[in-house]
Amino acid sequence: MRAIKRVVALAALTTPLVIGCAGLASAQEGLDAAWGKGAFVANQNGAGVAAAGSSVSPDGVSHADFWIRADNNGVSGSFTGAGATWNNG
Repeated sequence: MRAIKRVVALAALTTPLVIGCAGLASAQEGLDAAWGKGAFVANQNGAGVAAAGSSVSPDGVSHADFWIRADNNGVSGSFTGAGATWNNG
């Protein structure tokens, strides 16, 4: 159980880095906007992480959110993602 809690805590700490690096890698000329928010908890009752993010770029729009929780009953979670791309050619 401690190993799962450590994985969840590590994911919570690295998620903002991954989102930030993805934004840098896709930087282009033109409209570009992004929003992100995340939270995590690890205590004697369990561990959990949640995040949400949206972006608009010359290639399209996207949104994703997720949560993961681990406690004495097991691990549970959810993910939602949506997006649209277009060709400006």
